[in-house]
Amino acid sequence: MRKLLNTLYITRPECYLHKERETVVVKQGDQKLAQFPLLSIENILCFGIVSVSPALMSACAETGICISFYTEYGRFQASVLGFAKGNVLLRRTQYRTADDLTKSMSIARLMISAKVGNCRTVFQREQRNHGITDAGRRCIDELGSVVGRISSAESRDQLLGLEGEAASIYFGSFNTLLKNDYFQFNGRIRRPPRDPLNAMLSFAYALLANDCASALAGVGLDPYVGFLHQDRPGRRSLALDLMEELRATMADRMVLNLVNLAQFSPKHFVSEASGAVRLNDEARKVFLTTYQDRKREILTHPYLQEKIELGLLPHAQALLLARHLRGDMQSYTPFSVR
Repeated sequence: MRKLLNTLYITRPECYLHKERETVVVKQGDQKLAQFPLLSIENILCFGIVSVSPALMSACAETGICISFYTEYGRFQASVLGFAKGNVLLRRTQYRTADDLTKSMSIARLMISAKVGNCRTVFQREQRNHGITDAGRRCIDELGSVVGRISSAESRDQLLGLEGEAASIYFGSFNTLLKNDYFQFNGRIRRPPRDPLNAMLSFAYALLANDCASALAGVGLDPYVGFLHQDRPGRRSLALDLMEELRATMADRMVLNLVNLAQFSPKHFVSEASGAVRLNDEARKVFLTTYQDRKREILTHPYLQEKIELGLLPHAQALLLARHLRGDMQSYTPFSVR
């Protein structure tokens, strides 16, 4: 299993990144803010208006470091990548599988079944630890019913319909998990998020999508060609597919902890004239620090039976997917929380 390297997050506005020997230097105006060795970095994520020198881009491309650019809301804009890794035959198999409805659906069903099951586990964990409301109990039962119907879905539209039904049930009961009166949740709103909790979820999903895209590229797969999410210019469809089974574990539970431990308050959010809500600079630093700390937590992978850092979970799943596509495994094994 590979080693978990660092992700460098640039959240300050008007920063400039450049290469100095074998390091990346972060400056804001004439002030030098930080300097890091390139060998310790796996990803560089830039939020808002951030500039990167051509020399640093070239060095990152050669060493396999992905540079990604996001709006200050956390919406993905672009990535700078080097040459594709891995055997070209693996990618050709991926493309053929994506074009084969039977094969692509067999993978997509497993991913969505794991996603819904992991969402159900969030409520079951709450039930074990703190008891649960009638609404939460209904959510557990209804999500279980959806899981049972996923295996019979024959088309992407049917599968997306079941995924949408599960999301409606899950987020419809999400309020019952909140222990902080400031945060009220009336459903998932993405573009743009219009309340603090949606802003936190969107930010977490943007970070997770980047980790999934990097993991897929790292094992030689094309993050842009998926089995469930349809091809669209600029959409990293396979990364979105992979993150479905990881959302509840790597993003939702972290957001719930931040809210319920009262680490965020009204001072951490900015409301725009358009009605959009985003995290301010202080909140992003707390969020990113928490996300990095969570990625260092150790878990035993249920299929590999190895102890790995949570941040390597996207890589482990990308590796299993690549093994299945190469024919080394009869079927793909998604990540399911036990």
